[in-house]
Amino acid sequence: MEMKWIKTFVVAAKYENFRKTSEELFLTQPAITKHVKRLEEHLQTNLFDRVGKMVMLTAAGKQFLPYAKDLLVSYEEGLANFESWKQGYSRKLILATAPQIASSFLPDLLRKFMEVKPDIEVFINVKSSFEIGEEIVRGNADIGLTRMEPLQKNLNSEVLHQEPVILVGPSSKQLSEAEALANYRLITHNHPEYWDSLLLDVKRSFPAIQTMVVNQMEVTKKFIESGLGVSYLPRSIVIEETNQRKLMEIETGIIIPPSSFTYVVTKVETTEAREFICFLKKHLPD
Repeated sequence: MEMKWIKTFVVAAKYENFRKTSEELFLTQPAITKHVKRLEEHLQTNLFDRVGKMVMLTAAGKQFLPYAKDLLVSYEEGLANFESWKQGYSRKLILATAPQIASSFLPDLLRKFMEVKPDIEVFINVKSSFEIGEEIVRGNADIGLTRMEPLQKNLNSEVLHQEPVILVGPSSKQLSEAEALANYRLITHNHPEYWDSLLLDVKRSFPAIQTMVVNQMEVTKKFIESGLGVSYLPRSIVIEETNQRKLMEIETGIIIPPSSFTYVVTKVETTEAREFICFLKKHLPD
């Protein structure tokens, strides 16, 4: 019995459609039919009933399906673990992180962590801050790094880092706060926590301000560079661009910007997770 037969059977059972199965597995329909037939011959039973172009699981197919799934999961996990062993890893850490964190301070810290912990294989799963709590609940990640507290109450969450939010504009012109907010669109809702209250504060002082909703910080920065607007962003997100004078920090006084928080989220704190959290607390920039 070959594993490719098992995989074909599991996917075919999901769709009960050989055409969709062939599309997912990038195989021809005759190849799908051949795999199923070989598996049926090996098991000496029919796994599908064929009715024209339709296929349906037989009673035997339904009985065999959970065993086939377990075989496939065990096989694929075994291959992945063996590949990790060949690369020198003996432990692993799955990290779910918000894109704002993944594109700012995380790469440098991750490189340093992997230098001091070369036996830990790190997997990165980039999700929105709203999704990270659910990833931890489902066991899809050991640690979550997010810009908002998770909604789930059965998770451990603590503030890992706090940093100032700054008003940022294009570097082509030195702007005062009043000039920026009176003459440029305010690009909003690129951060999951602070925008609702911040926008109310801005509108009290600048009731005629025009806004543009952009839900990605990287896109926001490009828009600001192009002169499409200004925005309030965490300092770590724009430090490279301000140092290179692609963006300009605008001094504030009328509007008091909020702080941005980075939260670390866990459900069951593994040894690897504990080591990574301790490393972050020690090495995160002030």
